[in-house]
Amino acid sequence: MTAVSDPSANPATPDLLDLPALTAAHFARIEDKVAALMRTCCDVVAMQGEALLPLEACIRSAVRPGSIALNIITGPYGETFGGWLRSCGAEVVAVTAPFTGAVTPQQVAEALRERPEIDFVSLVHAEAATGNTNPVAEIGAVVREHGALLMLDAVASVGAEPLLTDEWGVDLCVIGGQKAMAGPAGVSVASVSARAWERIAANEQAPRRSYLSLLDWKERWIDGGRTALPHAPAQLEMLALEQAADRLESEGLDTVLTRHRAAAAATRAGVRALGGLAPYVVRDEDAAPAATTLRAPEGVDAREIVTAAIAVDAAVPVQAAAGALAKEMIRVNHYGRAADRAVVTASVVALAGGLRALGVSVDDEGAAQAAGAAWDAVVAG
Repeated sequence: MTAVSDPSANPATPDLLDLPALTAAHFARIEDKVAALMRTCCDVVAMQGEALLPLEACIRSAVRPGSIALNIITGPYGETFGGWLRSCGAEVVAVTAPFTGAVTPQQVAEALRERPEIDFVSLVHAEAATGNTNPVAEIGAVVREHGALLMLDAVASVGAEPLLTDEWGVDLCVIGGQKAMAGPAGVSVASVSARAWERIAANEQAPRRSYLSLLDWKERWIDGGRTALPHAPAQLEMLALEQAADRLESEGLDTVLTRHRAAAAATRAGVRALGGLAPYVVRDEDAAPAATTLRAPEGVDAREIVTAAIAVDAAVPVQAAAGALAKEMIRVNHYGRAADRAVVTASVVALAGGLRALGVSVDDEGAAQAAGAAWDAVVAG
């Protein structure tokens, strides 16, 4: 019979079950650390669930029946937002870009000119699922001039690329810790501008006495000076979020951002030199630093390539896309601790082995060299 170890007997195993209760003051300090990472002086709410919770909460709080909402779609999360907006009674105007690139500020400006009554804009900063990233600074300037509220999904971008919430005029910004922050998935944060609070307070349909209610958090937590928690916090997740924020600060945010840029550049360069695969996002400037998507060769199923690559090295962060793109798209998830030179090189080598096993001719030595050179170029600045 195999002996079952007692975690309490191992001094290296932390005791997670008998921690002192997380105080309101400590909870508020964690919020402040994340607000600093988001570059915002606005109110923040640490919601006790993964990022879909505050994303839906922001839409249902700020959008009322009769609203005209502009929904920018560059991947599956943008598509999800459209459903929520319609269920709130909004008329939805969609601006869609191919998943091979990003939306342009000119597209957004044109949509706003055509529908001047648009009062809400939803945008995903980076879509890890499709590997693209949008020019938020420029889009934010267009939306600010128009006067609409801007909601930004920054879950896949925070910690991977610059996020300047206040400077860009973002009214509702949502982040999660599970990607570039290399933290927990079970807690997430929304920042709320003063303009957004005014809109939410005036919305009779905004959720109240609900897990989706931002107003409940404001009245019971923020307006009271953050001195008494409205309910028992997700303690382990909050502590993990704090550790993730502290680790980013310790390493230095600029260093972390450079790692992610280098990982994306190295993956794209390695794949181009490899042969067989091609970056799914065409232009380098549209490619998200958190994840790189690849197009499978004609006639080869992307899922088979991933299976063969994992057989070469089970540790690489490579997966097939979901849904309709599953046969043609591969994702390399180089975010968080995987934004690492050795991980990127191993991913390129594993993909080379997988392609070769399927009869595709590749140049794995040239690919590894190209990936290394691209990494060095980014780090050298």
